[in-house]
Amino acid sequence: MVNYKIINVENSINSGQVFLWKKNKEFWNGVNGDDVLSIDKNGNINSYQNFKIDFFRQNDNLEKIIKSISKDKTVKMAVKKFQGLRILRQDPFQCLISFIVSSNSNIPKIKNNLEKISKKFGKKIKYHNQEFFLFPNPKKLAKASINEITSCGVGYRAKFIKEAAKIIDLKEIDFDYLKKCNYQDAKENICQIPGVGGKVADCVLLFSLDKLEAVPLDRWIIRILEKYYLKKFEITTKTITEKQYNILHKKIVNYFGPYAGYSQQFLFKMERENYKKKWL
Repeated sequence: MVNYKIINVENSINSGQVFLWKKNKEFWNGVNGDDVLSIDKNGNINSYQNFKIDFFRQNDNLEKIIKSISKDKTVKMAVKKFQGLRILRQDPFQCLISFIVSSNSNIPKIKNNLEKISKKFGKKIKYHNQEFFLFPNPKKLAKASINEITSCGVGYRAKFIKEAAKIIDLKEIDFDYLKKCNYQDAKENICQIPGVGGKVADCVLLFSLDKLEAVPLDRWIIRILEKYYLKKFEITTKTITEKQYNILHKKIVNYFGPYAGYSQQFLFKMERENYKKKWL
């Protein structure tokens, strides 16, 4: 029996959605844009800025969502195994930079790179007797030199980070607009940012812009589709072109429905746990 009310904080944070988080005894503490959140094991949130934030998307109709995505024994098994796993609603700019940094990387390295960016460009604060560096705003990163950004260990991604920050700072792409418009328009908009392809765009859309049909297709998801859904989705290659990505994404949404992003998250969590991969 699935309990739709519970929030599994541990599984939700350790599921590849966020990176600037650390556990301290009973609490998970994390940077979320210009705020720091402190969350207990039951999902109760304290905010440094006293913001009211539905970080765990508690307004989502989880019963409806789980019933909608439970199309087969594989996803049913993942849902049962990881009850309480939630899609997180995070700061869009931090999310964008995080997933630009994530390209061709791994979770420990992404975390390390983002910590360096926050330390170099973010404001230092104290909260609950701990030191945190808030995530820098777009203007701060837009003004930074490529060399300064490169010194954070991000390599070739430095120019993409600077360009993305400029575009957001100048409101050439507006997150509030992207939240309101449909998935396809939002994706076309966000893919105009250099360094943002289908996978990065879908991560940002799913984890910060309320687009629950977004399904980030990385090597883990391709591996899952090959393993469990080879005949259904006709996976023929490990690396996919933009055109193949869009065709495959459409097939996935047609199968799992309008909340396909949730099915992706449960399957991703299950498969990485099967391989005992490191989280935060």
